[in-house]
Amino acid sequence: MRIGVPTEIKNHEYRVGLTPPSVRELVAAGHEVFIQSGAGNGIGCPDAEYQAMGAKILADAKAVFEQAEMIVKVKEPQPSETAMLKKGQLLFTYLHLAPDPVQAEGLMKSGCTAIAYETITDSRGGLPLLAPMSEVAGRMAIQVGAVALQKAHGGRGVLLGGVPGVAPAKVVVIGGGVVGTHAARMAMGLGAEVVVLDRSLPRLRQLDEVFGGRLVTAYANLDNTEAAVLSADLVIGAVLVPGAAAPKLIRREQLSRMKPGSVIVDVAIDQGGCFETSHATTHAEPTYEVDGVVHYCVANMPGAVPRTSAFALNNATLPFTLALANKGWRAACAADPHLAAGLNVHEGQITYEAVARELGKPFVDTKQLLA
Repeated sequence: MRIGVPTEIKNHEYRVGLTPPSVRELVAAGHEVFIQSGAGNGIGCPDAEYQAMGAKILADAKAVFEQAEMIVKVKEPQPSETAMLKKGQLLFTYLHLAPDPVQAEGLMKSGCTAIAYETITDSRGGLPLLAPMSEVAGRMAIQVGAVALQKAHGGRGVLLGGVPGVAPAKVVVIGGGVVGTHAARMAMGLGAEVVVLDRSLPRLRQLDEVFGGRLVTAYANLDNTEAAVLSADLVIGAVLVPGAAAPKLIRREQLSRMKPGSVIVDVAIDQGGCFETSHATTHAEPTYEVDGVVHYCVANMPGAVPRTSAFALNNATLPFTLALANKGWRAACAADPHLAAGLNVHEGQITYEAVARELGKPFVDTKQLLA
C-alpha cells in the first residue's frame, strides 16, 4: 500500500503521523511511505532520517494526497486537507467529529473512508489510541494549570505545593480515567491537595487503593461536584464519552462563585469541552477569562511536547496501521472488531452511532458494510 504523511498544519501542531521507526516497519512489510518534506522537523526528525528508513520525500501536501492510498495524520484534517481527500482513499487519524459538523461534512463529501484513533477499542473496553495522548494531556494539565495560577498569567498567585507554613493549592480533577489519573499523579507529585470525582465506584476504589491517603475521592453527583469546584484553585475537566460530545458539568452561573483567579483546564475540549464557558483555544493564545476564572482550553495540548507525544502515539497506532496496510481497511476491520469500532465515515455515510446522533445524521452500522 502507498501510505502518505503530510505535515500537520493545525496551529502550533508539531507532531507527525509516522515516526522514522514506524516507517521502517512499514517499508519492511513491503509498503511505500511518502513523507511531506519537513513533516518530522517538529519532533527532531529531518527528511534524511526518514529517507534512511526507506521513505520517499515529497515536496508538498498535494503530492502526498495524490500519491497515497492511505493518509496517516495526527490531528483532524483541516478544510484544505479535506478538499484533497478522494473516494477510495483511507484516512487514519484523530477526528473528534461530534462537535465538528464542518469537518464531518467535508469528509462525507470527499467520499473517503475515515478511521478515528479515538474510537478504536480494546478487549478491556479501553481506548488504546486515545490513552497515550490522554496520559500526556493529563500530566500537561497540571503543568499548564500551575503556570496559569501565577499572577502574571491572570491566576490567584498560588503555588501548587505551597511552602512550609502556607497551605498548598487545591486541585479538583473531574473524571478518574486516564487523563484524570495522570493529572492527579502529577498534582500530588507537586504537593497539591487533590480531589478526584467520578461516577464509577469501582474506579474510585482503584484510585483509593493505588494512592491511599494521598488522594481524596468523591462520587461525582451534582452537589459534590459543585462543592469541590467552588473551593478549588485549579479544576481539571477530564470527562470523556467515547465519540460523543462531552457533558457540560459546570454552568456559567457557577463561575462567579468560584475563587477569583482560579483556573480551569478543559482537557475534553476536543469533544466540545465539559464546562459551559469553554471554547477551543490554541497554543498561541491558550487562555481567556470569564467571570474572573482563567480558562485553558487548547485543543491539541500534546502538540506542545511533540517528540514525546509522537513517539508515544506511534507505539499505539503502529499495529493498526500495519493491519490496515497489509489487509486493506475492509479485511482488517472484519478481522478485528476493535479496529472496526474506529470506522466513523465511509463514502458519505456516518458509521459511528454517537457521532451520527450528535450531528443529526443517519447512522449506518459498520456491520452492514462488512457483511
